[in-house]
Amino acid sequence: MAAENQEPLLEKIYYDNCPGCKVDRMKETKLGIPYKELSFIWIVVLCTALPISSLFPFLYFMIRDFHIAKKVEDIGYYAGYVGSAFMFGRVLTSVFWGVVADRYGRKPVIMFGTFSVVIFNTLFGLSTNFWMAIATRFLLGCFNGLLGPMKAYACEVCRDEYQALSLSLVSTAKGVGLILGPALGGFLAQPADKYPSLFPEGSLFATFPYFLPCLCISIYAAAACIACFWLPETLHMHGESSGKENIEAANSKDAKESLWTNWPLISSIIVYCVFSLHETAYSEIFSLWAVSPRNLGGLSFTTENVGEVLAITGFSLLAFQIFLYPVVEKIFGHIKITRVAAILSVPLLTSYTLIAKLSGISLAIALNLASLFKNVLSLAIITGMFILQNSAVPQNQRGAANGLSMTAMSLFKAFGPAGGGVLFSWSQTRMDASFLPGTQMVFFILNVVEVIGLLMTFKPFLTFRQNL
Repeated sequence: MAAENQEPLLEKIYYDNCPGCKVDRMKETKLGIPYKELSFIWIVVLCTALPISSLFPFLYFMIRDFHIAKKVEDIGYYAGYVGSAFMFGRVLTSVFWGVVADRYGRKPVIMFGTFSVVIFNTLFGLSTNFWMAIATRFLLGCFNGLLGPMKAYACEVCRDEYQALSLSLVSTAKGVGLILGPALGGFLAQPADKYPSLFPEGSLFATFPYFLPCLCISIYAAAACIACFWLPETLHMHGESSGKENIEAANSKDAKESLWTNWPLISSIIVYCVFSLHETAYSEIFSLWAVSPRNLGGLSFTTENVGEVLAITGFSLLAFQIFLYPVVEKIFGHIKITRVAAILSVPLLTSYTLIAKLSGISLAIALNLASLFKNVLSLAIITGMFILQNSAVPQNQRGAANGLSMTAMSLFKAFGPAGGGVLFSWSQTRMDASFLPGTQMVFFILNVVEVIGLLMTFKPFLTFRQNL
């Protein structure tokens, strides 16, 4: 009888001053989709995703203007280090921010992270030399620790049946941010050259040609920071004086389990890291490849051309993730979708060297379709990994688990731009090689990484947590 009386208590006890209990009460009474909370998730995740890759379309020209590269072929080498600085900063602090989120709440970490975008992204746009650019990107990564807590928050703010939708919105906002960020960078960089009637010579934006896209993102981040005041806190805070504090956690075997011995979590993080390495390397290589000269295997695009392609991709990506992915995920499941997406990415990437031989309208159509499908496939893969990671741990470990995931992923992503930049520069020195000349080698290595990630999605490496 005691056991029968105890079970309802674990489900029904609420504390008046606990924000997590308030959210649980709301979920119990509000059966529909929490549109307001999901919109906040979208706004905040988009804020943290926009600055990650917004620099890629103009980074080539920024490094050129710093006059640090002695040869044109060396520009990609230095660009890689600037692109990696953000991720190296995030490597050092993601676990810390996850632990802080588990102890003090999701909301303070989220607000601080959005505010850091306002400060350091603005300073990056005002960079006058290579080392200032690296320092501001590194600090932006150090203080921008909100993506991990946001993934935990997305699971906690809605009922179980809507968690796949909520995490899908996180990956959608992240994916759209990684597309629209570069689109903004492409359209708004060097505005005095593109729009001389609006930005005359001698103006602020002529002196700092890469400031305008950073400023626009920082203004959006300031608005997102203000919107965070309306975020409900989801962490349970029952107070140390309560004898019933954390009854569920105290009686849960999973709550005591070390994250390091949780193989479903660790295996999903490792697979996520491999795919993230591929995703980031591709993002940088795509922009470098597009703006490189034709004689070096590129497309001779301007930053505006790159922005147009990525803008089309971003809006199409948003439509796919909102309207198609939830339906497909219900039918096939996120693991099958991840595997199929990885398989389809291989022939798609192989076609990029053929696309470079096209011109005119055929080039525009082929490139836009390839960019759209590649990013749709990447987004489907990352969404599947998000769902796996958050289903592998209980609530009281989600902040730390996502912090651990962000640390490992950021480490891999830090090597992505640096490795991609070095690889791209090296490929341009072997245009006449007999084996995989020029950019053929670049896309071949990207495919190797994709295939490794695909193989790791199968047992016995990747395992799943049942009945958490």
